[in-house]
This record gives sequence, C-alpha cells and structure tokens, in this order.
Amino acid sequence: MKNYTITVNGNVYDVVVEEGASTGASAPAAPKTAPKAAPKAAPAAAPKASGAAGSVKVEAGAAGKVFKVEASVGQVLKAGDTVIILEAMKMEIPVVAPQDGTVASIDVAVGDAVEAGALLATLN
Repeated sequence: MKNYTITVNGNVYDVVVEEGASTGASAPAAPKTAPKAAPKAAPAAAPKASGAAGSVKVEAGAAGKVFKVEASVGQVLKAGDTVIILEAMKMEIPVVAPQDGTVASIDVAVGDAVEAGALLATLN
C-alpha cells in the first residue's frame, strides 16, 4: 500500500492506494524524488454561536462545503426543517433537523469544508 497526499481545489486529502493484480494497463512510474509535503489545512474550529451545545447532533451526511446556514441559534425547528445547506459537486444538499427542537449551536460557517459525519449544529 502507498500513501499519497492530494490537494484538490484547496482541500487536502490523505489517500491510501492498495496495490493489486495488474489489469494489463500500465500506470506511469512514480517519480524518483520524494513528494513535497503539502501543508495540511487544519480544520478551522468555527466559533460556536452559543456557549452550550445541545444534546441532539446535526451531522453532515456527505462531504462538501457549507453553502448556506438556514437556521440560527434559538430558532425553533420541526423535524425535517433545513438547518444547513451543503454544496457537493455543484449540487445543494439540505441537512435537516432529525427531530423537533431549538437550535443550541451552529458549529460551522459558510465556506467551511466538512467531511461526512462532521458536526454541523446541535439542538435541544
């Protein structure tokens, strides 16, 4: 297995490639020089809009970029109401409240890159 660091549109990804049986197609040889270490962007900790996080987590279902924050701290939501809209591959993906509640914190900002499963907000 080989480890690579790849940067796509400013996002840094660590990739592990498993070597397997050849399919007949030849891949270009790896460069003889050591790859330059790409600076890894530390995930920016967005300031929480509220000091107390809620007990219900609202998490990203897919990796993407925060396109729009629809809800605000203190807002009362019903299950299925849009909290955050993510953008991935030119598609807008709404992230909805899993149950009724009041927004306790918004943990991301517009433009933030998030991974699948990342905490976006909390509800009480």
